[in-house]
Order: sequence, then C-alpha cells, then structure tokens
Amino acid sequence: MVIEIPEIFQPDEVREIRAALASADWTDGRATAGHRAAQVKENEQLALDHPLARQLADRVIARLFQTPLFVAATLPQRVLQPRFSRYDGRGHYGNHVDNAIFPIPGTGEHLRSDISSTLFLSDPDEYDGGELVIEDMFGSHTVKLPAGHLVVYPGSSLHRVMPVTRGVRFVSFFWTQSFVASPERRRLMFELDGAIQSVATDHPEHPSVDTLTNVYHNLLRQWSAT
Repeated sequence: MVIEIPEIFQPDEVREIRAALASADWTDGRATAGHRAAQVKENEQLALDHPLARQLADRVIARLFQTPLFVAATLPQRVLQPRFSRYDGRGHYGNHVDNAIFPIPGTGEHLRSDISSTLFLSDPDEYDGGELVIEDMFGSHTVKLPAGHLVVYPGSSLHRVMPVTRGVRFVSFFWTQSFVASPERRRLMFELDGAIQSVATDHPEHPSVDTLTNVYHNLLRQWSAT
C-alpha cells in the first residue's frame, strides 16, 4: 500500500528545516547501508549522533503522531529515529530492500521495518531526476512530491532513487513498526477506518457508526496480538 500524505510540514517550516540542513556536516551515506545496498548507494547523510539530526528527528516524529492520515495508514507502534539525506551530482540509490530489523540506538531493542517512509524536503522544480520508484505487488510507483509531503510504502518493497542530474534533493526517511504486522490486514484496517469516517460525516447519528467502530477496534485487538 503506497499512500501519499500531504503537508506534514508547511512551506515556512520546510524552509526553516532546510536552512538548518544547509549548514550541517554531511557524511558518506554508504556508512549506514548494508553490504548489498552499499554497492548501489551514492548520497550523503546527516550522522545519527549529530545534534541537529536528533533535534529534527524529534520534530518529525512529533508531527507524524499529530497527522491522522499517517496514524490511520501505519497504526504505528514505534518509529525509528528519522534520518536525513542529500543527493546531488548524480547521487542515487539503486534497487534495494530495506533491512527487516533495525537496532534502536541506545536501547538494546530492535524495530521491525513494516513500513518505509520518505519525507520530501525539496520541491520537484529544485532538482531533476531523484524520483523514488517503488515496486510492489500492484506494480511500479514513481513518486516525486512537493516539499513537506510524505509517502509511506511497504518496507518489504524493492525500491530505488533515480540519479539526480540537476540541483539538490533533500529528504528525511524512516521506518515504522506497526501494531498490525500484516500489510494485507493494515490495508483492510485503513479502508475500514476511511469508511467509518465517511459514514460518520454523512450520517453522524446512524447506529452503524458505533457498530463499525466496534468492529474496527476488535479487529485491532485481535490482529495486534499476532
């Protein structure tokens, strides 16, 4: 399930974030890639222990949990610290699949990467190329969103970032462990949630709203335990 979520950050907020990133120290992005991914990755990243990385990551996570569409689409149990990358001068990231399990820094715990997310921090007219291409069971999806917009997609999907041939592409990316591990069940929950919202808007007093809401939460109880 590939879902685009608009306006995680407003344009003035994006400009503030970009200004902070412009003065940051960047490192070789291959340092955080697995053996296979490192062979096809060419970009720069903000080190996880950089003070700015932690500050901006906290800001992103806070905004995500204030965004109903993100919560409905991912049913987030935990979100790994968002990371920040920079692509220019033919920077790219070839076909790869994200690691299934990530260590959570400083905790000794791990996170299952059910869902991958990319938050765009550059507008499409600021750079050429740089499209995120996601391959899943429904085909190929090419994504290049306005700054401040987010796309979420299955962590199990094969995906790539096309070479940037002009300008600079800034993004934040991260992984979410969902309360519902199965992507098929998450899709059903997302569609059911949307149906409930529609019925509640059009017929707020209809008894079906309570019935459907009861079904939703009972399914969540059942599926979050597996």
